[in-house]
Amino acid sequence: MSPINLAIVGVGKIVRDQHLPAVAKNSDYKLIAAASRHGVVDGIDNFKSIDEMLTAVPAIQAVSLCMPPQYRYEAAQKALSAGKHVFLEKPPGATLSEVADLEALAASKGLSLFASWHSRYAPAVEAAKSFIAGTTLRSMQVNWKEDVRHWHPNQEWIWQAGGLGVFDPGINALSIVTHILPRPAFITAATLEFPENRDAPIAASMTFSDAKGLDLKAEFDWRQTGKQSWDIVAQTEAGEMVLSEGGAKLSIDGKLVHDEPEQEYPMLYKRFAEIVKAGKSDVDLAPLRHVADAFMLGRRKFVEAFHD
Repeated sequence: MSPINLAIVGVGKIVRDQHLPAVAKNSDYKLIAAASRHGVVDGIDNFKSIDEMLTAVPAIQAVSLCMPPQYRYEAAQKALSAGKHVFLEKPPGATLSEVADLEALAASKGLSLFASWHSRYAPAVEAAKSFIAGTTLRSMQVNWKEDVRHWHPNQEWIWQAGGLGVFDPGINALSIVTHILPRPAFITAATLEFPENRDAPIAASMTFSDAKGLDLKAEFDWRQTGKQSWDIVAQTEAGEMVLSEGGAKLSIDGKLVHDEPEQEYPMLYKRFAEIVKAGKSDVDLAPLRHVADAFMLGRRKFVEAFHD
């Protein structure tokens, strides 16, 4: 099968750090175009808008959308309407309804739509899922705490309505949790902390349960300094499981049992090629649904103004 002619929209840090290297190493793709207001990709055709790109390069077969979520629906709708398969960076959209609409549009046109939860492809996530499946889960604590000034400097969109705030990294934790739990969970209480000068939260505390009364708590915070925390700790009948470093390492009762090199984005593009070839979509909205539920159910607490 010939390589998939791919285009990328939104050439920012995540594209340069992750998407471009992953695509370059995958023979299933040929990157032929990019569209971005500010960035360019050397060696291919570059455009300022997706409209201009789709008109000028009809050979495009698939599009990766890497702009902020508030602007992703319109771009995805244009790409699907033009007959292109679509890869959605996380989160797949600003609302559940718009992603559901895109999924229906893709299905009506026989195209593939991919909601790319990259943290699910962290090296130790599948091992954690298998471990939990083989025992009885008693409780789980999620700690996702990092320094926003380091990871998102001067990114105003992330603080605007629809930008998700601390849920932008927190949804990575939710994508892992929803994948490794034996049963669906739901939020029972939440507190969201909003800086008085921002439209999106800087921290969130949540409790979850499931049909069997699971004790699950999550803490997201963007004010962490020093060592960053991306950890999921589970108490089980087979011992304490610690999935650390964003899903990179797995320990059981303090013993490291899984530690492999990170391959999240190469695995995402492998999966995208698989669904394009199979003529199907992969759109799991569970992580985004939890974010929506946190906003619906959560108590708002206003804290001091945040400045970069």
